[in-house]
Amino acid sequence: MSTKRLFISIELPQAATKLLEGLDPKMRGVRWLAPEQMHLTLSFLGTVSNPAEEALKRNLKALAWKGFFLPIFGLGKFPGKGSPNVLWVGVGTGHPHLFQLHKRVQEAAIGAGLEPDLRSFHPHITLARCRDVSAESVRPFLRTRAALDAGMIHVESFCLNSSRLTPAGSVYTRELEISYSPLRPPTR
Repeated sequence: MSTKRLFISIELPQAATKLLEGLDPKMRGVRWLAPEQMHLTLSFLGTVSNPAEEALKRNLKALAWKGFFLPIFGLGKFPGKGSPNVLWVGVGTGHPHLFQLHKRVQEAAIGAGLEPDLRSFHPHITLARCRDVSAESVRPFLRTRAALDAGMIHVESFCLNSSRLTPAGSVYTRELEISYSPLRPPTR
């Protein structure tokens, strides 16, 4: 039985990824992601069997949801204290449409017999991975760009992707794209 490493994401328009790519501080130990790797993860599913993937695809295609606008602003790091592992750009808080979509995606995964990551949802777009970088060395970069406003994106689709790990980083393949259909009213 074949398996794939899967995640569900909101992809960014090229104008947004180009702007985010231009923020790269070119610091030692900070590996900036390529624009095609920048996205907002709705759900990471890990290794999934082919039958479960097919069930998930059916469930995702059946989702009713509404398109929405999402702001991209502010920079930060994970973890919040200590040396960073990840640098990210935020999408603000209090977006009911984003949280509703996340909830429906999680329910679709559970309905397919999968166990999605059930930790609290902290929506963000990963910009860089860090290795042996001190909090002090990234602090000036984060401080000068804390008020970054990269505008709004219109979320009209989300994607099921597979991820293959390579020494040069992850390689993503789009397995399915689900577009918002204004003709199909969202369900409650």
